[in-house]
Amino acid sequence: MVKSAPSPIATRKPSKVEGIKENSNFLREPIATEILQDTTHFTENAVQLLKFHGSYQQDNRDNRTKGQEKDYQFMLRTKNPGGLVPPQLYLALDKIADEYGNQTLRATTRQGFQLHGILKKNLKTAIATIVNNLGSTLGACGDINRNVMAPPAPFKNRPEYQYAWEYAQNIADLLSAQTGAYYEIWLDGEKAISAEENPEVKAARQRNGNGTIIHNNEEPIYGTHYMPRKFKICVTVPGDNSVDLYSQDLTLVVITNKKKQLEGFNIFAGGGLGRTHGKEETFARLADPIGYVAKDDVYDIVKAIVATQRDYGDRTDRRHARLKYLINDWGVDKFRAQVEEYFGKSVEAFKPLPEFKYYDFLGWNEQGDGKLFLGISIENGRIKDEGSFQLKTALREIVEQFNLSIRLTPNHNLIFYDIEPDSKQAIQDILSRHGVGDDPSKIEPLVRYAMACPALPTCGLAITESERAIPGILERVRALLDKIGLQNEHFVVRMTGCPNGCARPYLAELGFVGSAPESYQLWLGGSPNQTRLAQPYTDKLHHNDLESFLEPIFVYFKKSRKSKERFGDFCDRVGFDAIREFATSYEPNTANAANKSRHRVNLKEEVYSKLKEVAQSQGKPMTQLVTEALEAYFQNLS
Repeated sequence: MVKSAPSPIATRKPSKVEGIKENSNFLREPIATEILQDTTHFTENAVQLLKFHGSYQQDNRDNRTKGQEKDYQFMLRTKNPGGLVPPQLYLALDKIADEYGNQTLRATTRQGFQLHGILKKNLKTAIATIVNNLGSTLGACGDINRNVMAPPAPFKNRPEYQYAWEYAQNIADLLSAQTGAYYEIWLDGEKAISAEENPEVKAARQRNGNGTIIHNNEEPIYGTHYMPRKFKICVTVPGDNSVDLYSQDLTLVVITNKKKQLEGFNIFAGGGLGRTHGKEETFARLADPIGYVAKDDVYDIVKAIVATQRDYGDRTDRRHARLKYLINDWGVDKFRAQVEEYFGKSVEAFKPLPEFKYYDFLGWNEQGDGKLFLGISIENGRIKDEGSFQLKTALREIVEQFNLSIRLTPNHNLIFYDIEPDSKQAIQDILSRHGVGDDPSKIEPLVRYAMACPALPTCGLAITESERAIPGILERVRALLDKIGLQNEHFVVRMTGCPNGCARPYLAELGFVGSAPESYQLWLGGSPNQTRLAQPYTDKLHHNDLESFLEPIFVYFKKSRKSKERFGDFCDRVGFDAIREFATSYEPNTANAANKSRHRVNLKEEVYSKLKEVAQSQGKPMTQLVTEALEAYFQNLS
């Protein structure tokens, strides 16, 4: 066990969830008992443990009826290291969505899939089907290592990308829960046939180091209580920030020699974005550089970092339980020293790295071995058929016809790869026939780089809309930019329905974070490449006030930006005081000579109230409704 003295936090009373984990017999009970009961939902204790198995119990708030039971349903999340989805698994997920879900798939911002709308009575069948088709949901949620991310680009002539894929898979295996509960509950004890585990990984899991392993325990790395909170890891390559590396608890950056042979990994730790409104002790934080290790030591350093968080993370206050708070409280030097104690030797100095940039890998690309890959943009990650837009059908046809594997991207898009060049036209024909584009230059840039979480109606944490609201928000932002002469401008917009930050809004140039019904906290100043945190500019912006609030900010940007300066960089450079000063004195009718003067008209209170009510229900500005009504009135007069 641990040689060091226990943390002072350990002397305080653990949170309720710690007791639930302790009494669960390694994630078995009460799930194993309750899954056999003819009920629509699980008890609270089971719900907490169900997360480890990859599912959240939800309530569809759109279907709530007063006096009746909640509309219980379940979200299932898959764990796909590096975003890999084999064709057999994709077709199984597509079928589950139709038979047991809400007929859609949702690509996540951590390179997995989510299925929504599954009923309790179908949950076991759905999970068993996923496992029997080369997939898993184990550890997709819960106080455990989540899906390990990696850049999705299948460059066969750039070995560093292949190393990132390999080690994302190996680290996912290393930190996978070892309890038999998952297979006992969902597959009646029959462990599905899977790829043989890497012998190095298997040996590393049992290697003790200096207290990283808990002996005679079903979970040698996690122990009885697992982690204090969720733990997020990515593996990337120098310069590639498609994974939002600064938002992770632990990031490994592949370091190769001049011959492109793997030498080791740079280590970042302590990133995390979840926070709580009104709780200033909770905050978004970027990961810090920790050091470098040789490739032979990578599994031991991962275990040392996990063990440090396992043994010293705050188990008394779940709002203070992530690794970012431990590093913030201790400082990087103390954290590194404790990691080195578990590791058994010093961490080497951090290797120089190039500037990190964001890539989305959309469109047709050469993968370096004569074959092609195709990145397809999925707006808000939602794979569905709607009217003439038949994305779900198109993707299924492509997988069925060409047996292609998929890599999900961290920006909730997907990549088909290992495509024979002579198959390109046939794939384009399928996409075109179903109304799906394959040319990223034709995508509105605000949409291309935007992300949103699912939020309402199913997410229990959502305060307001996100996925359903962002298309209209982006249209209005584009119209405003066009109006003030910024037709060619775009930036990274991200939206979440609550402050937990699943779509990583705190790294956006313009971030919307749900703070009240129909209202958002507005964050400005993130980097276009997601290497700098945004900052909160206002706490409560009602969506009806979007144009009037953003217009002076955009006008100031247009007037005072440097040559080719991006919006997020501008906001960070000039600072919020300067932006607010300009906004306070801003007069819309003088901002742009092309703009027409605005005139005020007084309305009766009851008319104004009704106008506001209709504007909110339709998601339109009141000015727009008034203009449309008057134009129609004048048209009738003529």
